[in-house]
Amino acid sequence: MDYLGKNIPKLGFGLMRLPMNGEEIDMEQSKAMVDRFMSAGFNYFDTAYGYINGKSEKAVKTLLTDRYPRDSFILATKLPAWAGVKTAEEAKAMFYTSLERTGAGYFDFYLMHNCGENRTKCFDDFGIWEFALKLRQEGLIKHLGFSFHDKADVLDQMLNEHPEMEFVQLQINYADWQSATVQSQKCYEVAMKHNKPVIIMEPVKGGLLASPPKAVCDVFAELDPSASAASWAMRYAGSLDGIITVLSGMSNMEQVEDNLKTMSDFKPLDERERAAMQKASDIILSADTVPCTSCRYCTEVCPKNIEVPGILASLNSYISYENLPCAEHSYEFATRDGGTADKCISCKKCEAVCPQHIDISEQLKRTRIVLGV
Repeated sequence: MDYLGKNIPKLGFGLMRLPMNGEEIDMEQSKAMVDRFMSAGFNYFDTAYGYINGKSEKAVKTLLTDRYPRDSFILATKLPAWAGVKTAEEAKAMFYTSLERTGAGYFDFYLMHNCGENRTKCFDDFGIWEFALKLRQEGLIKHLGFSFHDKADVLDQMLNEHPEMEFVQLQINYADWQSATVQSQKCYEVAMKHNKPVIIMEPVKGGLLASPPKAVCDVFAELDPSASAASWAMRYAGSLDGIITVLSGMSNMEQVEDNLKTMSDFKPLDERERAAMQKASDIILSADTVPCTSCRYCTEVCPKNIEVPGILASLNSYISYENLPCAEHSYEFATRDGGTADKCISCKKCEAVCPQHIDISEQLKRTRIVLGV
């Protein structure tokens, strides 16, 4: 099967979680990681305008542009038109800022960042689709697409409206494959229906699948006790058809080496392994989580503007994966603009409109106890 990216190596280096020295990127360690990655025959690098407060794009110049011939690596970055900009001019200027930061001259893959929900409207209002097509005509972009976080029917509508998009970037992993909220499988199937190849993000779900619950680890240990939990997640993603590459946000050399071991001589999952992956997925999905679907009816009536869906997602993260630091980080991110669980006054207006009949006020109290927030 021929498609865009068929011959691109199936491991991509996500530059969102580079090693840090305090507030700054550890450039020496990052250089060593990039060099090891390149020496193994991999060359796809993914960044974005906002990663590490813009420092990720700046690091591209130090790590890649100043040290390697431009045609020896593939570079992707993203434009977040929804990220606080007020005008089309400001949104479009982000592209040129990215170009200046990276010193790349052009981008091999350029993405409208994090499309879905109310974020897509900014790309429409600011004329970013047309702007990006013009940049592609000028040779400043080689391939154009978008990253996506929403439901499958929304993705279908977007691809109907923008058939000129050449690829999509989707969150796909074995835990989210049958998830009612992320809808990895359904979104992947929509992309295939539209003949759009897929770049996979979050194959290890932000690190959660690198250290899953013990019951999941036991499933993997029966197959191969020497293989890391992360390697199973990477193989699951890489075994899909129509994949451009599988991104991994690597933070240290150990993660680089583990990914290279998995992806250098890639072996798709066989039937026995697929059955085990399904069992692992079932274990995670069987956790007694709060049945929130992120419909956001609750936030429309909350007098305290509490970020209920994000807070419940952080609680569910802990229930499913038993990883307190990740759940705490999820909570902090969800409530970064306020709307914390402690603001709840138990008015229960949210519960009156919740289609899932969730006892939201009690679950917010539970989150505060479990996460210590």
